[in-house]
Parts: sequence; structure tokens; C-alpha cells
Amino acid sequence: MKYLIVIGGATATGKTALAIQLAQHFNTAILSADSRQFFREMSIGTAKPSAPELAAAKHYFIDNLSITEDYSVGDFEREALSVLDKVFKTKDFAIVVGGSGLYLRAVCEGLDIFPEISPETKDMVAHNAEEGGLAWMQQQLHLLDPEYLKVVDLQNPARMRRALEVCLETGLPYSSFRQNSKAIRPFAVIQILLDLPRAVLYERINKRVDQMIGQGLEAEAHALLPYQDKPALKTVGYEEFFAHFKGEISLEDAILKIKQHSRNYAKRQATWFRKHGEWTSFHPEAYRKILEYLNTHIPQKT
Repeated sequence: MKYLIVIGGATATGKTALAIQLAQHFNTAILSADSRQFFREMSIGTAKPSAPELAAAKHYFIDNLSITEDYSVGDFEREALSVLDKVFKTKDFAIVVGGSGLYLRAVCEGLDIFPEISPETKDMVAHNAEEGGLAWMQQQLHLLDPEYLKVVDLQNPARMRRALEVCLETGLPYSSFRQNSKAIRPFAVIQILLDLPRAVLYERINKRVDQMIGQGLEAEAHALLPYQDKPALKTVGYEEFFAHFKGEISLEDAILKIKQHSRNYAKRQATWFRKHGEWTSFHPEAYRKILEYLNTHIPQKT
């Protein structure tokens, strides 16, 4: 039997450190399911593992793309399964880690489920639908999902808007999600959720943002200004600086908003994990308890 150990949790809960500890214990590799850490140009604002951390265990899906490249959750599912097949040829265990719930779910269950839609995508579709009306929505569905266009009520803006949100969020046709059944995987999945009291988590988030500022997040965001319309940059830590560069908010306000929006994002992540998956929660520092739990669920341990 092969085992995929999945480490989830909100931002700043210590997922990277635990993933490395477990990768070293089980002598295996780590797959990052953080949808922003894929991009080479986004390092400080995505809290990528440091060089020593990357050297401590084999990592996949870190710095594997440029911000100029398009990449969907469907692409990730296919490539992650290919990497797992490679890892499982010589290992009984693999680890996938991240806070992007849809990407974790794609690896564990497949994409024949309806995904969660980010607020950014919802806002973008709503704005364009308001500007372009039914004609815009019908035109976009013709381009993105002509199969669904054949069956949807063309006078129902809510259904068309929902379909477009899914298409734009995932890069896949809405119709491809309508089977609503889990994919069968050739490995067992064990899900570990890192959790902290809200006050403690929010303090850690605020400190992390201060560290990012000290490391040069403003300069990193400025270098990415020409690519601000890319979906990957509709992200906390970058959008606020883009607004600052345009003179819309002060530097102080940008930093405060990054902290606020990071806390809001952590709350949404926590809500997602409560609704999806079969997670067992642990404090990030409870390594021994986590290892004991894994050993009880893995008959043949290394």
C-alpha cells in the first residue's frame, strides 16, 4: 500500500516545517500544493520555503513556473499524479502540503467536484457581467464551455455566472465538473490539519507580514507591476502594493491591509477545511502526537 500524507491548514500555521520533518522521517519527497509558490517571481509574498528548507527535503512544484505562464488546477492535478507515480516507484510514502484547498482536493479526489471560487474571481465575473450583460456571459461560455452553453438557460444570468466562475477559477469547462464523483486513487490518503487558536494565528500572521516587509516585499511587488493582471497576482500581499503604487493608498495603509486581508484569508481557509475532507487536527508543535497518529494508520511504517 502507498500512502499520501496531506498537510493542510491556514497560512502561517507551520505547514512547511512539519512537512520537512515528516519527509525526513519517512525518507520521501514533498509536493507543494500552494498555488502561488509555483511561480519563480513570487517568493517573499508567498512565504516559500527557504534555501535551507528546500535542501532539507526533495520538493516539487516550487519555482517550476514563470508568472508569464498560464497554469490551472487541472494542470496541477495531472502533473502531481505523474510525480506521485514516480515517487511511489521507490517510496511507500509521499507528502503533499499547502493551504490551497482546491489543489489539495484535486490530488486526493479529482476534479469531478465543484470547486470553491475565490472572491477575486467572483468579483471579476460580477463586474464584467454587469458591464456586458447576458451577451457577454453567452460569448464567454461559447469560448470556455460550448457544451454547457447548449444546455444552460440563456436567460438565467445566475447559472451562467456560476459556470463562468468555475471556468475562470480552474481553467477547465464547467461541464467537466458535473459528474460529481470522487476519482479512485492508487494510494491511501491521510489528512493532517494544523490548527491554532485564532488570536495566536492572527499574531503569527501579523509578524509574518512584518518579516516579509523587512525582506523586501515592496520591491518584489514593484517588479511584478507589469504583470498585475495575471490571475496569480490577484493575491494578498501584491494587490495592496499595486494599489499603493497607483497612489490609491499610503504605504502604511497597504501594510495594514495586507495584514487584515491575510487574516481574512486564513479565516476562509479554516472554513474550507471544516467543510471538505476528513481532517484530523493537531497543534503545529505536536510532532510526536502527529507521528503516533500516522503510525496507527500506517501498518507498514519505515
